[in-house]
Amino acid sequence: MKNWAGNLDYSSTDVERPESVAELAELVAGATRVKALGSRHSFNQVGDTDGVHVLLDALPQRIELIPDRQTVHVSGGVSYGALCRTLEESGAAIHNLASLPHISVAGAVQTGTHGSGVNNLSLAGAVVGIDMVRPSGEQVSLSRADGDEFLGSVVGLGALGIVTGLELAVTPSFAVRQRVLENLPWERALADFTQLVSSAYSVSLFTDFAGESINQVWLKALDSEPAVNDLFGATPAVHPRHPLPGMSAENCTIQMDKPGRWLDRLPHFRHEFTPSKGEELQSEFILPLEHAPAALEAVRSLADRLAPLLFVSEIRTGAADEFWLSPFYRQQSVAVHFTWKPLQPEVEAVLPQLEDLLRPFGARPHWGKLFTPGGHDWETLYPRLADFRLLAAAHDPEAKFRNGLLDSILGAPAVSAR
Repeated sequence: MKNWAGNLDYSSTDVERPESVAELAELVAGATRVKALGSRHSFNQVGDTDGVHVLLDALPQRIELIPDRQTVHVSGGVSYGALCRTLEESGAAIHNLASLPHISVAGAVQTGTHGSGVNNLSLAGAVVGIDMVRPSGEQVSLSRADGDEFLGSVVGLGALGIVTGLELAVTPSFAVRQRVLENLPWERALADFTQLVSSAYSVSLFTDFAGESINQVWLKALDSEPAVNDLFGATPAVHPRHPLPGMSAENCTIQMDKPGRWLDRLPHFRHEFTPSKGEELQSEFILPLEHAPAALEAVRSLADRLAPLLFVSEIRTGAADEFWLSPFYRQQSVAVHFTWKPLQPEVEAVLPQLEDLLRPFGARPHWGKLFTPGGHDWETLYPRLADFRLLAAAHDPEAKFRNGLLDSILGAPAVSAR
């Protein structure tokens, strides 16, 4: 099997599609090495294994609202697109969405995937409960009442168990308007970056870092927020835009400040369109919001090397959370995302230089995207990493859920199943 982008051949020796959680638990208990795969929208080996891969799409796909708790229970293999449609039918919503609605809920949460908005938590921020199958086959459920065990498990990289379900906080459905502005001068953007990214419920900047202006600013405003017709010198687009220059906006969510349902505006791309099958690579680095102007200036200094390799770069923000391995752990953040052309050797050659530029700002790589595993001081970036190592050792002493990438981050397990 390959991942979504086609840049990675998985190492598994077998692939299983259990049809019940009980069948999954039996499979996990009998395996030496095992990992779950969701939508495979990752670009590195975080979900790889040299044992058995389990796909969760054959499990019962449960989406059940719990009105008295203002939550929804969702099976791990469900996509955000399916979840959002079901919620909207009941007048409910979740607070944030990623660019694509096609990714799986469990995979996105486990890797710290996010949407945008200075006051909006990542997708993990909605989690109030998590169901997992441990290496022994034991089925466990954790909630916020479980304290550290819960906080260490939500963004768990698949190292603590296979996630079979999540309970997410919901809100009443809400309306959003989306407007694209163009040609935002870099000088003005960096002069008051926090005000810029706070100008709507969700703000995304699209650029290739070359030139003196940011190509596009996507504003996703609550229907109660005022319209923005001028923003630090950027002006409204006169027709719908795709983030990539010259591309049709047909598969993008509706723009031009027209109000619509939250699920039809918060993602960049529409539910009914299947996203492109690969032909791109991705990296992303998350760092404290206060460092954004200096960090972005540093990246701009590398524009001559980056621009030829980029389809586009997206700059977003996110609120601080308490999950131990979340890239947003205890810091309001800016996320600098790179959508690369399918030129992996060239991208891997420039990544160490890019990471060197961002290291002084405490940049944390997105767990599911391309980065240099040996190029980061994980203990400094994640103050609870030592506690997570202990949690992983306690729950997976035989290293069933480990792989080479996890070993490079967590250290070699004390006991190996090999």
